[in-house]
Amino acid sequence: MAPTPARKPTKAERTAEARERARLMQEQQRRKERRNGLLAKGGVVLAALVIVAVIVAVVVGNARGQVADAGPAPQAGNAQGGITLVSGTELAPARTGDVDTADLPEEPAPAGEIPDGIDSSPDGPLQVVAYVDVNCVHCADFEARYADQIRSWLDDGEITFEYRTVAYLDRNSSTAYSSRGANAAACVADSAPQSYFDFTQGLFAHFEQGELDDAGLIELADRSGAGDISSCVEEGTFRPFVKYTTEAAQAASVGGTPTVYVDGTMVANGVSDFATTVQTALDARS
Repeated sequence: MAPTPARKPTKAERTAEARERARLMQEQQRRKERRNGLLAKGGVVLAALVIVAVIVAVVVGNARGQVADAGPAPQAGNAQGGITLVSGTELAPARTGDVDTADLPEEPAPAGEIPDGIDSSPDGPLQVVAYVDVNCVHCADFEARYADQIRSWLDDGEITFEYRTVAYLDRNSSTAYSSRGANAAACVADSAPQSYFDFTQGLFAHFEQGELDDAGLIELADRSGAGDISSCVEEGTFRPFVKYTTEAAQAASVGGTPTVYVDGTMVANGVSDFATTVQTALDARS
């Protein structure tokens, strides 16, 4: 028996089938457009959220980076922003209370003028004052060369040694290391004065290894015998004091670090001539 030939669809059926295909294609296109629309809206929302997050981060970062113009000085901090060693483990007492940059001169002193608190006296130990920055390579060289000699003079009662630790080189650090390091040193001076000199030497000795983060500063203080200074470091307790010291140095026209004064006179070549200058002044007193 021969197979029955397939029936050809009628014109009406072909028209209906074509309309159905068109309808399905239109439906697929509408779904695609809706999906793309949702993705576009989601992208806009995500972009907006990212922008908001960036703005918040910038605002918070700026707020954290802002340092008050006034704040407490460490117990050994003096009116010039310095901290004075009278031996390798003892600081000169000072009760400065709060410091405020508004109290500093508005105009810088003439170049070459001796900063406040520096003088020559025939009585008592020889006064040595050094402006330093913990992120300064020449300061690190100075400390590496003379730390042992400074300690010896201190322990023999021949000199006092005052650090005025500034933050001139924050501009070279993404973490304001000069300020953070100086703050940590002030924290040690305030709570563990017997460890101040050792901690300061540790800071400069670390220069070749790069900047310390807050955890590193806290650990160095502990290794130096200062105990736990974590809250002081993390809260930046003495950052206003560091700011004051820095602006006081600028007001005194101290142009760079290290700048060293011995017996009221600036050492012309601080790194190379320091020991000779001190010994000459000590010999003149003999």
